[in-house]
Amino acid sequence: MRSYDQTIRYTVDKPDIVTTDVLDPIDYDYKGKRDIVITIAQPEFTSVCPMTGLPDFGTINIRYTPNDFIVELKSLKYYLLQFRNVGMFYEHVSNRILDDLVQVLKPKMIEVTGQFTSRGGLTTTVCARYEATS
Repeated sequence: MRSYDQTIRYTVDKPDIVTTDVLDPIDYDYKGKRDIVITIAQPEFTSVCPMTGLPDFGTINIRYTPNDFIVELKSLKYYLLQFRNVGMFYEHVSNRILDDLVQVLKPKMIEVTGQFTSRGGLTTTVCARYEATS
């Protein structure tokens, strides 16, 4: 892979700056009564292309069935904002968000879909899915 380090005039952060500490899990009071599906969309998601340092724009859709916890939405917003200057490929972004939310929420099922805007005439959609085993 070609390096564009000489052309980038600003700092691209490494993925390890993204932490789950800001995520606030809240008890799901209806556990055992019924399953629900929660759908959350973040239409203003941004990260950075690790090859060029140029911004990537997209929508992150999170769809999950809670077990013990639901996520407090303001904390999720702050979590997603951490990616703003992080250099990550689309495929890694969706998987990283999925892994972090599984770790914190321990849902029955969760799906994270990143729909990224066109770059070079190509749009990309990446869907990562997790289902708990009984």
